[in-house]
Order: sequence, then C-alpha cells, then structure tokens
Amino acid sequence: VHPNVSQGCQGGCATCSDYNGCLSCKPRLFFVLERIGMKQIGVCLSSCPSGYYGTRYPDINKCAKCKADCDTCFTRNFCTKCKSGFYLYSGKCLEKCPDGLEANNHTMECTSIVHCETSEWSPWSPCMKKGKTCGFKRGNEVRVREIVQHPSARGNPCPATSESRKCIVQRKRCQKEGKGKKNREEKRKKSNKDESKETRQESKGRAARRQNREQRENNNKTQPKKRKAPNKEQDLAPDDTAH
Repeated sequence: VHPNVSQGCQGGCATCSDYNGCLSCKPRLFFVLERIGMKQIGVCLSSCPSGYYGTRYPDINKCAKCKADCDTCFTRNFCTKCKSGFYLYSGKCLEKCPDGLEANNHTMECTSIVHCETSEWSPWSPCMKKGKTCGFKRGNEVRVREIVQHPSARGNPCPATSESRKCIVQRKRCQKEGKGKKNREEKRKKSNKDESKETRQESKGRAARRQNREQRENNNKTQPKKRKAPNKEQDLAPDDTAH
C-alpha cells in the first residue's frame, strides 16, 4: 500500500488518500469523480447524481456521465430526462419533434397529436319560441352533442356542439298557468262539495226511514186491538127467534 493511501476512510470509501479522496468504494456503492476547483476527488455514493448513470463491474461500480443534452439517463444512449430546450423522444433529446408528433412544453416530451372527438347528435328539441311551445307559428328547434375528447395543441379543433333550425307548428293559444290552476282548484272544490252534499242527503234519507219505521212500531204497540162485531143471528136467544 502506498504511504499516501489509507484504509481507515470515511464516507463509504474502501481506500482513500488525503489528496485524491476515495480511491475505491465499499461493496454496492458507486465511485464518481467530483471536480473541486482545478482538481478532481473521488467520492462513493449509493446512487449516481443527476447527469450520471451507474455501471456495475466485478471490480468496481462507477458513475458515468450522460450525454451533454441529457439531464438524467439510464445508459449513455438512453436519456430519461432532457435539459432545458430539448424534448424527450424514445430516449433521445431533440430540439424539434418529428413529423406527426407535437412538443409538450409541460412534460418536455414529444407526444402524439390528439384530435377532438364528439358524441352523436341528440334528437331535435320541441319547436319553441322565447321558451314557450305555444302562442306562435314559427319557432326554432335545437340539438346538441358533447365533447368526449379535447384536442391537443396541434390537434383538430372541436366543431360546434349545438345546431338550430327554424320550424313551423300549428298555432295554439297558451293556457295561463294561474287561470288553469284556479279552474282546477274550483273544479276540485265543487266536486268535493257535491260529494259531501250527496253524502248528507243519503244520511238524511236513511235517518228519516229509520224514524218512520220506529214510529210505526210504537203505534202498533200502544193502539188497542179492535174487537169483532157479534153475529146477530147467533146471539139471539131461541125464544126471540120463535117469537
């Protein structure tokens, strides 16, 4: 061992020197060179910093630098995040997205163009004018549809979601809501009144019939029975007959 190399190192170093820092790392740690001023020192980390990717070898695990336009990468040829001004597409960082794709400034990626999609038209509404379906001859009817997929920045915009056309109906007068309601209420009251009157008349009739029946029964109990007139021929004495 070189006199400047120490084995009692800190920070995950297996071997180190006062001038160069870590020379080798403990198992499973990554070795990376960090620049401090005009010199580089070795450090041992559990994961590689931004702009580097980890490689494992039997003798050493180390961090290798990504391409200049990559912010993070999986391998040198496969970026996972690009630096400012570049768009990620299939592991590469591009200044401009290929044809058929568009740049997403939020995710900084090249994505597929999405066009607007709508549902089917609804049936036409009843013919109306100023919110009413009566009191006119010419009006309008409408139909609507919903947006089921909003477009991306370069996608086809959404068409109109409502249509209107003129319509003709047979003119009819509008029934006033208040008057119609009042008439219905009066009819209901009259019906209830007639039913109550019929019920009272039926009750009076039953009471009168019951009273007449009771009166006849009382008269039959108090009135004496009439005696039959005697038969004159039978009541005459024998002598009177002979006389």
